[in-house]
Amino acid sequence: MRLLDVALAPAAILGRGVKDSGRAASFVRHTLRGNRIAPSLPCEINGRAQPLVLLHGYLATRGSLAVLESRLSQQGHVVFTCPLGPIHVGDIRASAERVARRVESVLEQTGLQRLDLVGHSMGGLVGLYYLKRLGGHRHLRRLGLLGTPAMGTWSALLGLLTTPLGKGSSQLLPNSAFIEELSSDPLPPGVEVFTIVGNRDWLVPTSATYLAGVHRICLPTNHAGLLFDDQVADSLGAILREGDKSGVSSSDNVAIRR
Repeated sequence: MRLLDVALAPAAILGRGVKDSGRAASFVRHTLRGNRIAPSLPCEINGRAQPLVLLHGYLATRGSLAVLESRLSQQGHVVFTCPLGPIHVGDIRASAERVARRVESVLEQTGLQRLDLVGHSMGGLVGLYYLKRLGGHRHLRRLGLLGTPAMGTWSALLGLLTTPLGKGSSQLLPNSAFIEELSSDPLPPGVEVFTIVGNRDWLVPTSATYLAGVHRICLPTNHAGLLFDDQVADSLGAILREGDKSGVSSSDNVAIRR
């Protein structure tokens, strides 16, 4: 059996490479759909639903979230998104301020006190900054990080050509002033923070995602796969369903528009 495993290993590696390339191609294709991928649809929040805001990452748009958004919606989650510019290359601090306004808008619509926030890649850093620096602990129940470079990532060097358009790429580098600032503050109590990482993610290696005191799940995928793999959507959905308390009784329904 061991000899057979050795013989089949090259084919398995090739198969993973093909799948990862396909996920990367899907990421590019969906990102190019931009921020207006579909009209807003009415939905209802009741005692069984907890609102969730999804954030896209660097060099991405709301379109990159479309598949994950759809899969979470099919699981019964009420999903919102927050476009972070025509394409996300700007200052993470400014993006966090935009997210703060979006969260307040959702809570005002629903009459709830707290919601869940999940960010992919640099979107997770936006969420962390909101949590630590902009009072997000008052409004968040959970913060999920998907392939987020909490310690920075050297792959951001590939995006330095976008620096004239925004600070995002330079802020993503290890030991940048932004990463140092964000790391200097502890996680505030009262908000559950978790991270899901891919063991084949070369853009944000697992070592770059370390965050003290945070539950981490490692899955067999790459950076783009964190948005497209069923296993990721299922794991994320299961975590978000745990201890669901929306603050609205099951007999109450709040109609909103995403």
